[in-house]
Amino acid sequence: MNTISSDNLITHIYESRTIMGKEAADSAYKRITKLLEQQSFVNIIFAAAPSQNEFLDCLTQKTAIDWTRVNAFHMDEYIGLPENDPRLFSSFLKEKIFDKLPFRSVNYINGNATDPKAECARYALLLAQYPPDVVCMGIGENGHIAFNDPPVADFNDPLKVKIVELDLACRQQQVNDGCFNALNDVPTHAVTLTIPSLMAGKYIFCMVPGQKKASAVYNTIKGEIIEKYPSSILRKHPNVFLFLDKDSSSLL
Repeated sequence: MNTISSDNLITHIYESRTIMGKEAADSAYKRITKLLEQQSFVNIIFAAAPSQNEFLDCLTQKTAIDWTRVNAFHMDEYIGLPENDPRLFSSFLKEKIFDKLPFRSVNYINGNATDPKAECARYALLLAQYPPDVVCMGIGENGHIAFNDPPVADFNDPLKVKIVELDLACRQQQVNDGCFNALNDVPTHAVTLTIPSLMAGKYIFCMVPGQKKASAVYNTIKGEIIEKYPSSILRKHPNVFLFLDKDSSSLL
């Protein structure tokens, strides 16, 4: 394992994504356990993406965590997919972690809400009531965090949750990841937590494996801190930990 630092960002690089996922889960486990020693409940936001598979698989094995004192949230959701569609991020997280552990509460974004703006307001209120302690996330091929693609990313967004139009690179990534068969199948809009909502977490664990993420990782660590590279803002967070494998770190 190699470690590098850039501003506040601490980056750990591992030989494989399997080792990366295990080590990230171990690190998150220690932090969650420590927080539970200090407070009654812990609020955690989870990302839904194949890049999180190894991390989530290992985290669900951490039965020493008192999950009955953890409130779970997710950070984005497609608009317009049928209810219970397996491609929904809620479906992904149900399968990978939410249905596997006895959370105190699981709080879903409803991408099929009749009034999407009202759904954004509802979820924003939940985040205000349960401020995030831990954010578990990834970085997109275009540098997005949640669904804050470069065209809509705002480091000073006044909103906590908003509706966004997904850019072409983001939608193509969903095909590249095998989540959709063709670009036309990928929804064009989504509900997302904004960048300030993600940055509000006390601790951020960011897992980014794979060669296709190498350019985004480079821009995160070496690029300017600008909305063109949304994930670059992570370098401003006081407690953020980036976990990479040899492929995603290949341009560093």
